[in-house]
Amino acid sequence: MSEWLIGIGSLLLVVTAASLWRVARGPEAADRMMGGQLVGTTGVAVVVLIAAADAAWAALDVALVLSLLATFASVAFVKTASRDGLGDPEEDQ
Repeated sequence: MSEWLIGIGSLLLVVTAASLWRVARGPEAADRMMGGQLVGTTGVAVVVLIAAADAAWAALDVALVLSLLATFASVAFVKTASRDGLGDPEEDQ
């Protein structure tokens, strides 16, 4: 079973490499951000698979932290990419 999980993790690492190519070559900032989000998502999936394959359940905490960092990165991108902070609740007051 663990060989199967490691094989799936290897496939996810190939997907991560493809998304890193999009981050480097993306024509627009949104393409780069979506590639970065894919890196974060597959990174979480790889850590979860490694935790399941090796029964290292403490690695699940690392996966949770990575998912939170990916969420904060997307929120920061939206705040900086919007024109003049439109839609920012802190600016509406």
